[in-house]
Formats: sequence, structure tokens, C-alpha cells
Amino acid sequence: MYAANFAEVYELIYRSRGKSWAGEAEETARLIRARNPSASSLLDVACGTGAHLETFGTLFDHVEGLEIAKGMRTVARERLPGVSVHAGDMRDFDLNRTFDAACCMFNSIAYLTSVADMSDAVRAMGRHLAPGGVLVIEPWWFPERFIEGYVAADAGAEDGKAVVRMSHSTREGDSTRLEVRFMVGDADGIREFTQTSMLRLFTKDEYLEAFAAAGCPAEYLEGGLTGRGLFIGVRE
Repeated sequence: MYAANFAEVYELIYRSRGKSWAGEAEETARLIRARNPSASSLLDVACGTGAHLETFGTLFDHVEGLEIAKGMRTVARERLPGVSVHAGDMRDFDLNRTFDAACCMFNSIAYLTSVADMSDAVRAMGRHLAPGGVLVIEPWWFPERFIEGYVAADAGAEDGKAVVRMSHSTREGDSTRLEVRFMVGDADGIREFTQTSMLRLFTKDEYLEAFAAAGCPAEYLEGGLTGRGLFIGVRE
């Protein structure tokens, strides 16, 4: 998952779907400052290629990232040479400092396979917040909103590289089995690869309970950045 071949096409294909990391970061910063106007530092957990973090760096005095996948982390470090992008697991990391805000975007938390793991991750993020610090988590779909057999197809091209993405989703127990096939073409030819992910369909109450247990009582905002809503908690 999230190896170098995916990191290479990650932003291109999602830009073709209309995703704006800058716009999402700006809206997230607005939501954070509505709850903590003086927030000046932010930690981006599961920061991926650093696309959100790049904009966060223009909106906060100090930013850092955490990313478990080497391929994504390599891209983020190359993009943001002055920013600390830590290798770590969101369930048990310790950066030995606190922040005024932390976020975990684009349903990254759903890659955790159990409620206990998700709760551990929320607790770890909460430990890294100063009192009054704001925690923003973007979930995957709730179980009642999952569409069995959902298929999506997208294509994009930039700077001599073309990418086609096709996905198919099925439900296995409490999780989504998401199979995604990529076809990538450039001057060297055409190649293909497949990623299969399991994303846990946590319930709204499971998220809210995890926030409360972490000392960050939360609210859920419908819609959010990508239609799946946002959980926003404030450290007590």
C-alpha cells in the first residue's frame, strides 16, 4: 500500500477528480481557528505526499507531518525540505511536543482495522494537543452510507504522463474491500498495477466515543471536504 508506484500518480489522478489540497487545507484552518483563534502550530497525521501540509505551512507558524508509508513520506520530504515529516504509526507515535491543532485527512484513519486501533490513534493525536487544541479527522463512509458494488473510473494527464484509475468496492464484514487498478503511460511505455485496501466502516458513535475517551469531545459536521463529513474535537 502507498508504495512508490502509487505515490508517483497519487496527486495527478485525484486532481483529475477535482480534489484541491490547498482549498481543503484552507477550509480546515478556518474550522480550527473558529475554535482556537490563536492556533499557530499544526500536526498533519498520515500526511501522505505533503500536499495538504504544503498549504498548512503558509497558514501556521509551525507544521510537522507523520506518515507510515515510505513512498509517500519520501515525496513529502522532497517537497517540504524545511518541514519535519516523521516516520510513524498513528496508533502509538510520540513526538515529544504538543501542537495547537492536529488533523488526519482523506479517510486515512479508516485503514485501521479495529475500533481499538482507531481509539488508540485518536488518543495518540489527542496527547499531542495543547489544552484547547483542535483535532480534525475526516472519516471514511459510515456503514449505512456504503454502496455495495460501487464502481468509479477516472483519467488524467499532466506533463507527458497519463493515468487511468478504476475502482470497485464490496463489503466484507465491517470493512470496505476497495480494489483499484491503475494504468500509467509515459514516454517509457504503459504499465499497470493494482492496489487492494480494506477500510473499516466505523460508525459515527464509535468516532465520537473515541474523541470523548481521548479528552477531545467532538462534533460531526455533515458534508465536510469530500462529502463524508468531518469530526472536530477540542482538547479539554
